[in-house]
Amino acid sequence: MPIATANGIDICYEELGSPDDPCLLLVTGFKGQLTAFHPDLCALFAAEGLRVVRFDNRDSGLSSKTPVDVPFSLEAPPYTVADMSLDVVGLLDHLGIEAAHIVGVSMGGIIAQSLAIEHPSRVLTVASIMSTTGDPAVGGATPEAEAAALAPVPADRTAAIQHHVDVHKLVSGPHFDEAQTRGDATVAFDRSNYPQGGMYQVIAVMADGDRTERLAGVRCPTVVIHGAMDPLVNVSGGEATAKAIPGAELIVLPDMGHELPPALFPQLVDAVIRNIRRGSQAG
Repeated sequence: MPIATANGIDICYEELGSPDDPCLLLVTGFKGQLTAFHPDLCALFAAEGLRVVRFDNRDSGLSSKTPVDVPFSLEAPPYTVADMSLDVVGLLDHLGIEAAHIVGVSMGGIIAQSLAIEHPSRVLTVASIMSTTGDPAVGGATPEAEAAALAPVPADRTAAIQHHVDVHKLVSGPHFDEAQTRGDATVAFDRSNYPQGGMYQVIAVMADGDRTERLAGVRCPTVVIHGAMDPLVNVSGGEATAKAIPGAELIVLPDMGHELPPALFPQLVDAVIRNIRRGSQAG
């Protein structure tokens, strides 16, 4: 896969669709690799006439890793959400893309929000999926989901894959598919295993604080998508995000947890494409 040198790091990315089409940039979540966006979902977006780009955030996949001996704290994180949004800007620069439609999932939604706040000229539209504002009063996890997500990942391959399956079984909701999840976890582990990176990402998110007031300045067309059955980021996080962004549309899917299941791909694609069309009409 190609590597872009951007914002002082290497970013692994993959493209699908024509380079002449408008760009749809997919930003994944906590510890997620670009493989978290299923090829079938990418193909559905590309079929809508979009240049689909997915990539590994720093500290995940084949992108640059923060060394394990780097000290960190909430007051002095190794990097910030603002740095991660600058990674995206650098990737767009590398690809020669002036502005893109941004789809961010979970932590990726936070990065998408940061992009719209800090770099509005690079953002055409935003889809913030199963994410939140950073306000500690909303979007909280159940104790079980939080403990599972933050639990240390075993070093052993078999145990690490089983850990991934167990976590997703807890947070995914009614569309959980164990065989598919195990296959995805196996691909992800064999591609890259750097559990320490998740700690750095969590600190960056926590240090970003409450974005509610900053989100009031977002002007691009925005759709907020959330699962009513999400135990990791409560639906109140999505509701607060939509309330904070002027004109944002809120879509709550009653049978969705904290995942992007294939059964819901058509609804997800439809929501994103309608938001893009809304942006085109506004422009």
